[in-house]
Amino acid sequence: MQNGFFQLVNDFNGYGIALYPQEGFGEDIREDEVWKYLDELHISYDKKRIEAQIHFGERGICHLGEGECPACDETYTLVVSEDGMVATVRFIPPSETGKRLTKDGFLQDIKRKNIVYGLMDGALREHFETDGMYCTDIMVAKGKKPVQGQDARIEYSFNTNQHKRPAHREDGRVDYFNLTTINQCRKGQVLARIIPEQPGEAGYDVYGKAMKPKDVKKETLKFGKNIELSEDKLSIISQVDGHVSMVDKKVVVSSVYQVKGVNVSTGNINYDGSIEITGNVDANFEVKAGGNVVVNGLVEGATIIAGGNIIIAKGMNGMGKGYLRARGDVIVKFLENARIVTGGYLETEAILHCTVSSGSDVRVDGRRGIILGGRVQAANSITAKAIGASMSTATTLEVGVEPLLISQLEHVQAAIEERNKTLKAAQVIFDNFKEKQKKGFQYNDSQLRYMRSVSALIQEKSSELERLNTRLGALQEMMESREEAKVVVNEQIYPNTTIVIGGATRLIKDNYHYCKFVKEEGEVRMVPL
Repeated sequence: MQNGFFQLVNDFNGYGIALYPQEGFGEDIREDEVWKYLDELHISYDKKRIEAQIHFGERGICHLGEGECPACDETYTLVVSEDGMVATVRFIPPSETGKRLTKDGFLQDIKRKNIVYGLMDGALREHFETDGMYCTDIMVAKGKKPVQGQDARIEYSFNTNQHKRPAHREDGRVDYFNLTTINQCRKGQVLARIIPEQPGEAGYDVYGKAMKPKDVKKETLKFGKNIELSEDKLSIISQVDGHVSMVDKKVVVSSVYQVKGVNVSTGNINYDGSIEITGNVDANFEVKAGGNVVVNGLVEGATIIAGGNIIIAKGMNGMGKGYLRARGDVIVKFLENARIVTGGYLETEAILHCTVSSGSDVRVDGRRGIILGGRVQAANSITAKAIGASMSTATTLEVGVEPLLISQLEHVQAAIEERNKTLKAAQVIFDNFKEKQKKGFQYNDSQLRYMRSVSALIQEKSSELERLNTRLGALQEMMESREEAKVVVNEQIYPNTTIVIGGATRLIKDNYHYCKFVKEEGEVRMVPL
């Protein structure tokens, strides 16, 4: 393969330009290259005649002039890419009476043009040690791109996902027995290690200009108590048997207190770390933990309070007095006649006649997936297969507000009602006082002091009411701000279910299937899934 090229040569009547067509898959002669070459030499030519010869595609000579062929030495054009990473040349052959370039002479010349890095000796030898590779793009210098380094990273030997949900079996049931929320660890176990950063390598363009790689980031290990740093400061190691978790992006190890069951033999339990209960928690007992609480059995009418998550494998029958409160998530097989407060999400197969407050989502899934009776609140969403029952059991679902916000709202409303009663009573007394005074009734000093105290009370309660009404308005505005809150019905919702979204209320009067309730234009509306 060879590109087509041209050369000034002697002909039978002076000199001309010899045209050598391409061979194989080589490129045709570039006409613009021919015109530029002849123009720079100030040689007159018949453009149409040369064009016709090039298009004809056969070797031949186009006559240019009389006399001796001009002595033109081999020349070249140099092109450097915009990023300075590649330099290419196209050699133009010398005239028949001209001289070829030498390799050394060419190298000296391009160095004067500041091409100094990545010179391609092999390509140059192929040109200079043969008859030449003319009118062909030859890469004569190639830069080196910078090699980007790698940031340091931390590899953890435990599951750092603090909100892992239970898996679903093939039959649709939720697997509450194989939960991996608790990461057990042993003394001497490596919990995390730093993979150090790897600096990159500088690159260079064909001008020899250095191109620095991006700076790499370092990492540091953040950890709490019961953990030690290795000698090379690249690993952290547990000092005790316990459980490991991420708290505020810091690795923390807490000891795990294990007990077979909570009953008369153990009494109430209060522990700073996490608690694992292999059996049941009997009614009327209390379990408090600074970390997580895992119950592999059943919880009856007991109280469980956790600074982390609560996991109950066999469910909870609260008997009307059971109480669960978790700063994190609650995962439980079923809930019946209990009160539940969670800062995270709640996941269960059934909620029966419960009062639930979730700071995130409530998902009722699995084989039953039912919410029946009671009141269920969630900041973001409530999802269930079935809501209510055919006997029209009263069921209330509230989304779009933080449960704490609802509690505050109810507290403020109660305070306003109490102050209004006090203010109304005081105003009646004061008005009667003033009416008698207008009619000429003379009050003694004690009665006047009492009148002044009533007036002061009215002013005080009026000021308090003003502040409370302002707070009420702010809370109501916050309640209405959750526009994306929703209730999702994956199968059926029954009549006598009340849905509240951001302060808007809708009472369900008919059966609906496979739908979703959202707030639109200030109303609770049903849309298909």
